[in-house]
Amino acid sequence: MKTIKLEYIWLDGYTPEPNLRSKTKVLDVKDKFNPLVDDLPDWSFDGSSTKQAEGSFSDCILKPVSRYVNPINEDYYLIMCEVFNPDDGYEGNGSPHASNTRHGICEDDADLWFGYEQEYTLMHDGKPVGFPKDGYPEPQGKYYCGVGNGVVHARAFAEEHMENCLKAGISVTGINAEVMPGQWEYQVFSRGPMRAGDDLWISRYILFLMSEKYGYSVELHPKPVQGDWNGSGLHCNFSNAEMRGKGGEDLFMSIFKVFKSRHAEHIDNYGSCNEMRLTGLHETQSIDKFTWGVSDRGASIRVPLSTFATNWKGYLEDRRPASNADPYRICKVIQDSLDIAKL
Repeated sequence: MKTIKLEYIWLDGYTPEPNLRSKTKVLDVKDKFNPLVDDLPDWSFDGSSTKQAEGSFSDCILKPVSRYVNPINEDYYLIMCEVFNPDDGYEGNGSPHASNTRHGICEDDADLWFGYEQEYTLMHDGKPVGFPKDGYPEPQGKYYCGVGNGVVHARAFAEEHMENCLKAGISVTGINAEVMPGQWEYQVFSRGPMRAGDDLWISRYILFLMSEKYGYSVELHPKPVQGDWNGSGLHCNFSNAEMRGKGGEDLFMSIFKVFKSRHAEHIDNYGSCNEMRLTGLHETQSIDKFTWGVSDRGASIRVPLSTFATNWKGYLEDRRPASNADPYRICKVIQDSLDIAKL
């Protein structure tokens, strides 16, 4: 027999965006036990402490959906879970909880690819790392992809996060220092909307877990510093088999038409306080306007040069999502718009 430790991770009931929660289950298993998701038991938690239940009937059920190696402690596994109601008994097939944005909204489709660009800001003593105690640093300009003391801050944290995600099995494709001091970005590529959401949430979990060791706070607010500073986004690169294979200008024009007609619905699913970031300045389009453009980072949708140059075959970048957005909701609204564009 051997002992394994499972970190059950879920999203709570806070709004407008949920928080990550976790607790550890210890199991005694056979020596050769390889914990597949379907082999893992359901578990309960106190939903009255996470805004997911009343104290008079407080149990909510965790159902494992994805498994990752814990890169920080390899004796653990990270288990992404969905939250269910106990309306069919503890071991039954209860209904998905109202806070469960993963269940039922994203039919997994391995041909639908997502690449998230997660921007975040590391804070210390209430200010971004690299900001002086009083006042502000030099204006933005030299910090993006910069190098050197006084230019780039907390590189060790960002690089360790990248390594930890790779060890966990998350396909991080790159990192870079961003436009504001203390602001970083990492990119995650995933096949299928459910996997994309799981990977992004677990990468955030690792981010927050590391902040405990470093003494930083991770800020996902889309406008962490007011004034002439870039905000933080969760740019979403996406493509389906038709976009990558058949392609063609007509197909992409149809996608733009549908995305424009559903602009308000997309914005509703792209994170709170996004109006503070989508102003038409700092590499954004205004929140109340939809545009697209080739290599245009001031547009709602950027058409990469590679897509345009290969006779409209490839992917698109939706630059509207805020850094605090729920990736499951982003996947859903994009998937729905792409399905409409096929009609």
